[in-house]
Amino acid sequence: MVEVVFLGVGEAFDENNYNTSLLATFSQESASTVLMLDCGFTAPMGFWKQGLEVDALDGIWVSHFHGDHFLGLPAILVRFLEEGRKKALTILGQKGIKDLILNSLDIAYPNFYKKLQFQLVFSEIEPNKDYDIFGLNLKSAESAHSQRNLALRIDFPGKSIYYSGDGSPTRESLTLAKGSDLIVQETFSIEAEIFGHGTVLGAIKMAHEGKSAHLALVHIQRKTREKVFNSMEYLRKLAGPLNLILPEPNDRIAL
Repeated sequence: MVEVVFLGVGEAFDENNYNTSLLATFSQESASTVLMLDCGFTAPMGFWKQGLEVDALDGIWVSHFHGDHFLGLPAILVRFLEEGRKKALTILGQKGIKDLILNSLDIAYPNFYKKLQFQLVFSEIEPNKDYDIFGLNLKSAESAHSQRNLALRIDFPGKSIYYSGDGSPTRESLTLAKGSDLIVQETFSIEAEIFGHGTVLGAIKMAHEGKSAHLALVHIQRKTREKVFNSMEYLRKLAGPLNLILPEPNDRIAL
C-alpha cells in the first residue's frame, strides 16, 4: 500500500498554506519506508504535526534548490538532534545536494553538523538512470523551471507516484509521468502560461494522456487558489473519470 499525506500545498509565499511537501509511506507486509518530498522553510510544521517517531522518516527528496523546497531541512535536522534520532537519514537530490544541505545547515545553525548523533547519507539522483533505494525504484526528469528542477517518479510493487517539484512539463517529464497512479503537479495558474510553471488545464491534459487515475493540484499561486477552488465543479467535469483533487494540508490519499 502507498499513502501520501499532503504536509503542505502552498507556493513559496503563501501565508495560508505551508510550502508544498508530501509524506509518502510505502508499506509491504511488516516493512514500511517513509519519504518526505521537498522540505521548504514552512514545511517542517506540517511534518511535526504528524506526530511521528523520531526515527520513522527514512529519507528526504529535494526537487531543486529554491528555498521553499529545501530550507526547512536545517530545522528538521536540529529537531532530530534534540529528540535523539539515531537512525541514518538519506537525503536525495540532484548533483550538488550534499554541499547545498551542509552549507544551509551551517548558515542556520553553525557547527551543529558535527553534533548530530545520526548519519546523513547523500544520494544524487539524475535523469536517464534508475535508482533502487529502500526497495523503491526512482527515476527523474527535468521540468522547465527558472532553476534546474527534477520531477521524480517512485515505483513500488503495483503502485507508482509522480511528483513534479516545480516547473511546466517537458517531453521528458511527460514520459516519466505516464502510467503513474498518482500525479502531483505544480499548477501555479489555471491556464495562463507563466514561464517556469505549470497550469491546471495542462496538468489535466497531462494526466489524461498518461492514463493516471489521480491528479493532485499543488503550489497554486496564493491569489489564484480561491479561483481554482470555486472552479472545481467545472474542472472535475473536464477531468471526467480522472480523480481530480485540490488537497488541503493534512489531506491524504491511499493507493
